[in-house]
Amino acid sequence: MLRLPDDLRGAFKEPLGPVYTDTERLLSETEGPIIAVGDVVTYHLRTADRDPDVAVVDGKTKREAVGDGIRRVLSGDNPRIEVENPAATLSRELLAALRDAVARDENTVVVVTEGEEDLATLPAILVAPVGSLVVYGQPDEGMVGVAVTPEAKAEARELMAQFEGDTEAGFETLGV
Repeated sequence: MLRLPDDLRGAFKEPLGPVYTDTERLLSETEGPIIAVGDVVTYHLRTADRDPDVAVVDGKTKREAVGDGIRRVLSGDNPRIEVENPAATLSRELLAALRDAVARDENTVVVVTEGEEDLATLPAILVAPVGSLVVYGQPDEGMVGVAVTPEAKAEARELMAQFEGDTEAGFETLGV
């Protein structure tokens, strides 16, 4: 398991890409696969008729349970992979689930049943094919769209390498 060190928390305050408040505009700027990290982001994409290829959700927003309207939209019939991922960590289980979900031919939801999905953006960027878009929520601002490029992958790897724990085993689990 990898843990976010306290001195790295500030690195996650700044968005890793442009912030969007208009889902249609966000979607108009990508043609590749989409990985959504977060319940509200997944909700907005689905209500705009774009089911993410991979969605990572935990039933919460800002540490509170999502409302019934969001829960109904998220309850679709896509295959699900359930994992545990304690707060401020990246569990081996979450990393493996992301790797497996991206490799599937069908849209898949990774459900964090215990813990949170907040840090899944970095491994999502690492496992996503170049040309994909990773979308995550920026609290009280909108959705961040990270175009997956070799440069974005290098930045995500550099940040993840600073986590506490066996980062090489984490990269190996992801297959990167």
